[in-house]
Amino acid sequence: MLQNLHVKNLALIDESEVDFAGGLNILSGETGAGKSIITGSINLALGGKVQKEMLRDPEKPALVELIFSVTEKQKQVLKQLDVETEDDEVILSRRITGGRGVSKVNGESVPASKVKEIASVLIDIHGQHEHQSLLSKKKHLEILDSYAKGEIEQPKKELAEAYKDYKKLVSELNDADVDEEERLREVSFLEYEVGEIEEAGLTVGEDEELETQYKRFINGKKIVEALNQAYQYTGGMDQASELTGRALRELSGVSVYDEKIADMEETLTQIDNLLGDFNREIADYLDDTDFDEETFYHLEKRLDEINHLKSKYGSSIEEILSACEAKQERLLRLKDYDTYLADLKEKVKNAEKKLQKSCEKVSDIRKKYAEKLVIAVTEALKDLNFLDVVFEMRFDVLSNYTANGYDDAEFMISTNPGEPVRPLGKVASGGELSRIMLAIKTVLADQDEVETLIFDEIDSGISGRTAQMVSEKMNLLGRTHQIICITHLPQIAAMADAHYLIEKAVSNGATVSKIRRLDTAETVDELSRMLGGVEITDKVRESAREMKELAAKKKNKNSKKRPVCQEVAGQFG
Repeated sequence: MLQNLHVKNLALIDESEVDFAGGLNILSGETGAGKSIITGSINLALGGKVQKEMLRDPEKPALVELIFSVTEKQKQVLKQLDVETEDDEVILSRRITGGRGVSKVNGESVPASKVKEIASVLIDIHGQHEHQSLLSKKKHLEILDSYAKGEIEQPKKELAEAYKDYKKLVSELNDADVDEEERLREVSFLEYEVGEIEEAGLTVGEDEELETQYKRFINGKKIVEALNQAYQYTGGMDQASELTGRALRELSGVSVYDEKIADMEETLTQIDNLLGDFNREIADYLDDTDFDEETFYHLEKRLDEINHLKSKYGSSIEEILSACEAKQERLLRLKDYDTYLADLKEKVKNAEKKLQKSCEKVSDIRKKYAEKLVIAVTEALKDLNFLDVVFEMRFDVLSNYTANGYDDAEFMISTNPGEPVRPLGKVASGGELSRIMLAIKTVLADQDEVETLIFDEIDSGISGRTAQMVSEKMNLLGRTHQIICITHLPQIAAMADAHYLIEKAVSNGATVSKIRRLDTAETVDELSRMLGGVEITDKVRESAREMKELAAKKKNKNSKKRPVCQEVAGQFG
């Protein structure tokens, strides 16, 4: 669960910190107070796009930090993502400087893609316009697959692999479809290329050895002069070797008198031997170094030949030989074209059969879970004042295979008695879509390990009795999950386990947004504002107090049915 949010130098926020509670956390405030900044900053910390204009002061860095407490199951999933928890906590942070962000997990820098992967285990954010995604049939299939994740994940991976193999073979078959004249032309060209490579008689490592010899030849004079000079210094008259020998003779005459001198004699003997070996090695090298114009010519010609082949077939001899093998295989196919084509068509046929079976397997799993999902969502919709709703999921088959199978699935709904079910996107209004998404989120929340759900103005387009039922559903969801909800509706706000007020203030001549947790009396004041608007009368205040009391009774009734999440009390700094 999200324990703490720390925001610095972002939009209207100078620097703020909030400790969230378990259960239902409500955030409210006047329009324009900066409520969207909260979800916006959380999105930034989770890898969202950085916009330079979001920085309050462009000359200073911005910072967003989230501290999560994690369950044992979440720890296991995070471990698979190479994330080790510290004291059962995970800290996600993002520092933004000049429009660029650096993300960290427990103090270690990670790419934004990795943060998103980790965040998917910890938190689910429903933005102000996310319910509009229900207008897309693709989203419907994603929701179903998320609901069936435990059983469908591996079959979908196998399906994607089968699709990849099938498409590869189909592509090869399409490329193989050539006319006779083109085939003969390609055969002739391949024979020339294979012959050119084979005639060269390449050996792996030959180019490196030749290049070493070439460097030695091209720098032969310089090498010989340097070696001769070195030999003179170490092996000539009155040079190192002779002088070392003299020194050794002097020491050998007195070494019997002192052990230290004997050790010196032994060391100098080793040096004398090394110098002798060194001089012989130089002499042998010089004897073997004989610049031969003809040898150099053939060496240079061979290197030119190899480099020419590299320019055509690969950057190394290994790549050239590999290219030769591929061309030989292609040549054999084209020479025995009818057999090759028949074999390829058989492979495509078998691959399609395998893909078809994978699609059927995935589709069967989807249809099985679709029945369960429809029942669960229907019940959730009834809880949200869709009293006569009919909710279905209809399956069609696409005209072509995809990496996601052949299912063309769509949610269907009827919200009024006697009306036929029709595609969700053509029936539901904006307010209905937000409730339908809430129902789906509620059902999915029981399927996964994500503990924290954020709803940004889920109350769009609803009021009255419907708002009351939405608040009760949010309260029930808060029994098993941490809910953070931004709302304008007092019915939903009254159900809060913790209520936070976001408000604008002037500090040092600048407008800033501040957030703080409300106590019981302040909660009634805020509910009064949400109920009464500009003028808050005693009657409005009494209504707010009564609304809060009725909500408490409803929550107590629900708490007997489901366990309440442990609250982490906090105060905004």
